Amino acid sequence: MENSTWSRKEFEAYVLLYAAHCNHFEDIEEQNYILSKVDIKTYHKIHTEVVADSDENNLNKIQQYISENKFSQAEKEILLKELKNVFFADGSVDVIEKKVFSILKKIID
Repeated sequence: MENSTWSRKEFEAYVLLYAAHCNHFEDIEEQNYILSKVDIKTYHKIHTEVVADSDENNLNKIQQYISENKFSQAEKEILLKELKNVFFADGSVDVIEKKVFSILKKIID
């Protein structure tokens, strides 16, 4: 579980891609939103990592990065807003996405 070399953008990509992938279906709208936040190279690099990791590893990596790096309250709020935008990108939020948002909110806040 090595993520200490992530840049802030790579971390952002990881969190957003995890959110998009949590229900094992990534919509084109979700992909487009994430690509509006990170470059294509970072997207593909991190996408492979998100898909290869288990849900438990995904959450552990996110929690570890948050605990090891200083985020201001404003940065946390922006990240949570971006997560909501991923979940709503396809026009609806399913039960799994709601549950994952709740978990990520606890980790990030």
